[in-house]
Order: sequence, then C-alpha cells, then structure tokens
Amino acid sequence: MRKIFILYLLILSNFWVYGQEGNSAFTWLLLPGSARAAALGGTNISIVENDLSLIYQNPGFLGHEMDKTLNVNYLSYVGDVKLGSATFAKAFGERSAWGIGVNYSNYGKMLETTVDNDILGDLNASDICGNIFFSGDLTETIRGGVAAKFVYSNYWHNTAIGLGVDLGISYYNSDKDFSIGLVGKNLGRQVKAYEEDLSNLPWDIQLGFSQKLGHAPIRYSITAVHLNRWKLYDLHQEKGDSFTKTLFKHFIFGVEFLPVENFWIAVGYNVKRGSDMAINDGGNKWGAFSIGAGLKVKAFSLGCSIAKYHPGATSFMLSISTSLAEMKL
Repeated sequence: MRKIFILYLLILSNFWVYGQEGNSAFTWLLLPGSARAAALGGTNISIVENDLSLIYQNPGFLGHEMDKTLNVNYLSYVGDVKLGSATFAKAFGERSAWGIGVNYSNYGKMLETTVDNDILGDLNASDICGNIFFSGDLTETIRGGVAAKFVYSNYWHNTAIGLGVDLGISYYNSDKDFSIGLVGKNLGRQVKAYEEDLSNLPWDIQLGFSQKLGHAPIRYSITAVHLNRWKLYDLHQEKGDSFTKTLFKHFIFGVEFLPVENFWIAVGYNVKRGSDMAINDGGNKWGAFSIGAGLKVKAFSLGCSIAKYHPGATSFMLSISTSLAEMKL
C-alpha cells in the first residue's frame, strides 16, 4: 500500500498536463510563475514589461528598471495542490541587475495507512526551487540573462535534488514596438534521484515574438515551445498526428488589450493544452483558453488569471508586486 501511495505522489508531481514529458523530473517547473504569462497561454518569453514575475519565463527580462522590486505569486492548482513564489530584484549598476527567488509546490496533507488501512498519521509532499538571477544589457536593444536553479523534492521518505539553469535573450525595438525572446529553459539534471536512475530536468527550447499594433492598443504574441523535440502526444492519444496538427501543437497564441499604461487584459490559446484537456465525448472545448487582467496603482501591481490545467478543475493565479524604490525605501 505504501509503495502504491508513493507511486501516486510521484505521478501527481509530474501533473496531468505534462505527463508526456517521459523521463523528465520536476515537471512542475513548467507551470507558469506569472499571472500575466498564465493569461497569455502559460508561456510568453517575448513581451517586454516592468513585471518581475516574468523573469521566470525569460531571465533576459530582468533589468535595472526593476530595482528593489518584490513580487509574490500564488496558484491554486487542483484540489489541495498549491504553488507559489517570492522574488526580489536589485539593480547592479546602470546596465545590469540581479535577483533571488524561491518557488514551491505543496500537495497538502494526506493520510499514511498500512495495508490493513490502519491510519499511521499525516504525510506531506512538497517541492521547492531556489533561484539566483543575473542579467545585463548586451546592446541598446538586446539583453541577456541567466537563472541558476537548485531543486529539492520531498515525497514521504523519498527525496530528490536537481541543478539547472535558464538562459534567455530578449530583443526589443522601441520604435516598432516589436520584441523577440529566445530561452533555453531547465537545462540540467538530477544529482540525487528518488530511487536510482537520474533524470533530466524538463528542459525546453522556446522562441517567441510580440508585436504591438501601430493604431490600436493591442499587442499579439506567438510563442513556439518544445523546439527540442518534434512529436508531442496527447495524454489520451493512441496514434500520431498529421504534420499540420503536430506543428500547431508547438504554438501558443496570446493577445493583450492595453488601453492605458497601467492596465491590461489578456487572452491566450495553448494548442497543446487544448488537445490534452479534450474529453473523448467532445466536451471541455475551452481547455485551450486562458484569460487574465492586471492593474498598477502607484507602487503596487496586481495581476490575476484563470486557466485549465486539468479537465476537472479551473485554476486561479494571483501576482502582486511592489517597488520599494518608488516607495522611497
């Protein structure tokens, strides 16, 4: 019974939507660490905004303009599963910045029982990842960044440790309101496994661009994900897709409405997630969509989003940031 229960926890840690990752470990790291990114389909590595939470998408977003900024995020995932993060950034000269952060997942309390269903007590299962960020302006239009990661998981008496990095580049043309992002995410490996075999982190190569329309307060984004592999199978799929369907599974589409500088509304469409969330009888047609909004008032920014990461649940995410520099602290 205990072995079965531990196996259940290990499966849960990989999450429903990322079950196709195979032998990757710590796939919870693929969930968005930003309400704005979650609203735009779960991944966006190209929008250039003064939003500290976005550095989990692309460390190349971190900049000196985020000096003394503090950000916290909370994601209500499925059932008692909760995720969150806390991040702080500081300028380093006029062209660089550094930051520290931690993100975690907690699966709530569960009963430990014997094979005879005798209750022995409560079990806790959780993951945590410590991050160190650094970025610098390479030119007037290009910024590069790196995030070093230390990952630790504790499931009952099973523990695992991993080391990895995110490498990101952000290009921004202010005259044309056009930006491009390129990221190598979760490049690393376990140094201690749950059992014996060491697994890679859920590494991914991502490329995206964003363009704001010249005569309307609208910005659209197209992000290509999983560029390190071609075939992407659905969780319930029994045979391969056509070339066109396989191609579109690599794309995430997002649109933002930006009527004023301090307010945004966003909608995203994640093709792969929509395929994963589909139900055999044709239900759950909205699984690919996500939506969110954000507002800045003085030194405080608030963002929220709603998305589906499991056919049976809708997840809510909240991001709050404050600038200690703007508060003169």
